[in-house]
Amino acid sequence: MTTTDQGVGAMAPMHDQAGEGAALLIVDVINDFDFEGAERLLPHAKAAAERILALRELADAQGVPVVYVNDNFGQWHSEKSALVEHVGERLMHPDIAPRQDDYFVIKPQLSGFYATNLQVLLPKLAVKRLVITGLVTDICVLFTAADASMRDYRLWVPSDATAAERGHRHEAALELMRSHLGAETRSTQKLSLRDWTASLDDE
Repeated sequence: MTTTDQGVGAMAPMHDQAGEGAALLIVDVINDFDFEGAERLLPHAKAAAERILALRELADAQGVPVVYVNDNFGQWHSEKSALVEHVGERLMHPDIAPRQDDYFVIKPQLSGFYATNLQVLLPKLAVKRLVITGLVTDICVLFTAADASMRDYRLWVPSDATAAERGHRHEAALELMRSHLGAETRSTQKLSLRDWTASLDDE
């Protein structure tokens, strides 16, 4: 896979960010929901999309970079626009697609870090803290969070900005990230992006 295929930045500018060392990761939301169990996941995914979009708006206001990390659906020669076109009207929310200046990384496996440029991009942006959102809590979000933790990133995985097929799997994954990865998992209703970044500055 070439760097172009992986789409780091989706041609977004690699300028200095003022985001207090944080980045918002949005995992696998460009999704066609063409798999077994999708009908169970979709209502939870749509609810999470609303919270993700609210976080994205707050990230914009704080200068926090937004990084989409997405499966390639076996489209090995694809880039951002091709994947969005592939999903078409099946997008979980009409506004969830990445924008011109959002970063975009295509991943070949479960973790956003495995065989991708994410581990190069984040240090370039001086990121030390990650807000991880998206799909699904107990698979790709969990694997991405585990790899992030091993790289010493501080984590917030908002419980209402992630989703899984089944509630007990969602809760079990959040508990695992809390207990073993040291992740904050409070919802966006109980913790704001600004308060989270400020609390880490005070440590």
